[in-house]
Amino acid sequence: MIKKADLKQLDALNDLFDQYRRFYKKPSDLEASKAFLKERIEKSESEIFMAWEGETATGFVQLFPLFSSTRMARYWLLNDLFVAPEHRGKGVSKALIERAKDLCRETKACGMYLETSKDNHIGNQLYPATDFKLMDSVNFYEWAMGIKNEE
Repeated sequence: MIKKADLKQLDALNDLFDQYRRFYKKPSDLEASKAFLKERIEKSESEIFMAWEGETATGFVQLFPLFSSTRMARYWLLNDLFVAPEHRGKGVSKALIERAKDLCRETKACGMYLETSKDNHIGNQLYPATDFKLMDSVNFYEWAMGIKNEE
């Protein structure tokens, strides 16, 4: 079952979020991650959906709103998608993506973006299988505080 996350599920969400961050080689920081998630929920700055198997949280997806000026419409950034290792292979990630697509329809968005690393073999198989198209016609660039572009 997929349900929108609220503050009542914050502890279960935080556990999954911490696992997600550790997957991306970030140090565990349960206090900071809980504050981050709490603020996103309280300020309605993201949409978070959680997958459940009975009383057990098995995965989540977090989306942030963007806008397309040329299309004059909302876009969603699928920023985070995680399924606990013991629940993988059961269709949980596909169900979370379908819920994200429903959010796009509900908000009359023109679509959603996501980014994943080239070595994320599971994700790079999952996303095309759920109708995402690899965009090779654009270049994505990043500017980050305190990091100079080295040539």
